[in-house]
Amino acid sequence: MAHIVEDLIRAGFDEISIIVGYKKEVIIDYFDNNYPVKFSFPVQEEMLGLGHAVSYGLEPNSDPALILLGDTIFQTDFARYTDFADNTLAVVEVEDPQRFGIVETDASMKILSMIEKPENPPGNLAIAGLYYIKDQSLLMDAIDELVEKNIRTRGEYQLTDALMLMLNKGEKFVADKIAGWYDCGKKETLISTSAVLLGDKNTVLGRAENSMLIPPVFIGEGAIVRHSILGPNVTVSDSARVEHSMAEHCIFNNDSSVKYSHLKNSIIGTASEVIGKSTEINIGDHSELII
Repeated sequence: MAHIVEDLIRAGFDEISIIVGYKKEVIIDYFDNNYPVKFSFPVQEEMLGLGHAVSYGLEPNSDPALILLGDTIFQTDFARYTDFADNTLAVVEVEDPQRFGIVETDASMKILSMIEKPENPPGNLAIAGLYYIKDQSLLMDAIDELVEKNIRTRGEYQLTDALMLMLNKGEKFVADKIAGWYDCGKKETLISTSAVLLGDKNTVLGRAENSMLIPPVFIGEGAIVRHSILGPNVTVSDSARVEHSMAEHCIFNNDSSVKYSHLKNSIIGTASEVIGKSTEINIGDHSELII
């Protein structure tokens, strides 16, 4: 999310709404204390789907809105979307279209239809999670219609369904193919996206003692690595500790601890501890996994 916010600020945006729920205090504290722009933090109390969540960030006026999903990294110039004449959805070709909203277009990239996570996809052009809406009040009305008529897909009020309602009522949508798109929606894609963000070099803000770092490796502030071999693609977040261990393609979150372990393709949650394991794991915050 910080990567997204920093790119928005560089593009000239100075008012950002972040829809929060679980762990909202952590998110609010982080962004309020680190960035000099105006934030609002609407709270989605009940998880009823992406369309329902987006509605909390919209305002009842005809101003445009740029909507981004917080689990996706985009390498594109956000500022150019404000110059578009029509509602615009960033799209990308994917190998697993069942996981995404899928669009059908004509030769000019005008969108003809959209469907959310189809069992039998009509194509592989996926909605990337970046939406430019010319009149946000029209989207609000469409989401309200979903809720009033209880129109759900897979049990949720979907943003794709609301956009399709707008399309059926005559609103024009076009697709904008982007190349720089990195999904963080599941463990495997989060780790692969982390590799892209790390680049090709080591960054050591903490300490690495008697250790080998195979690029790219990131060691955050206050983090300590001792007697270990890390890399490639390892992030040791702030105040984490790694000792007498080997790791590749891993993310160790803040204040986590890994000792006497050999880990691959793993994510260790905040303030969690792993001792004496040789495995591929994914554990949440404040957990212990000890041999």
